[in-house]
Amino acid sequence: MELIQQTPDLSAYLAADEVIDHDHPRIRETAAQLAKDATDSYDYARVAYEFVRDTIPHSADSGDLRVTWRASDVLEQGTGICYAKAHALTALLRAEDIPTALCYQRLAHDDGDGHAVHGLVAVRFNGDWHRQDPRGNKPGVNARFSLTGERLAWVPDPQLDEVDYPDLYAEPHPAVLGALRAAPDRPHLWRTLPVAL
Repeated sequence: MELIQQTPDLSAYLAADEVIDHDHPRIRETAAQLAKDATDSYDYARVAYEFVRDTIPHSADSGDLRVTWRASDVLEQGTGICYAKAHALTALLRAEDIPTALCYQRLAHDDGDGHAVHGLVAVRFNGDWHRQDPRGNKPGVNARFSLTGERLAWVPDPQLDEVDYPDLYAEPHPAVLGALRAAPDRPHLWRTLPVAL
């Protein structure tokens, strides 16, 4: 699949905003700590990915009812769903000048009743974008950082009307951000997740 930048200017994928707030002290401090253990930018990207994947529980897995959406809040509260974790990873990568995009998949619910949009990131190295899934592993999910072939949590199945969206966004998709901001808790969010983009 060919990934498509929605914004031609690569600097947009380094920008800070209200959601990807990599100018926040918590993001800066965390990035600096992670960078101390990294040998180069590739290694930093892997370290940051593993930090978000492994140390910030997906709120559905942990049973946490809080909804986070701002990158700094995800780090401070230590929880988030896939979108929030993607925002946190994007901020940590952009804090170290690694162009990072937000991207999405449409996946069927485990029970087969409907669909939901799933959030990922893509990092740019050597002129190419590489998608990563920081959702967090669990039985049946073994996502890993890779620049040599995707190691995502899920591969969409067209027979289930699942989709890999090729679009790379500099900011969260409005439907995703709207659902996160409007949700008072995760059960409400689960009922209002976007089903398509």
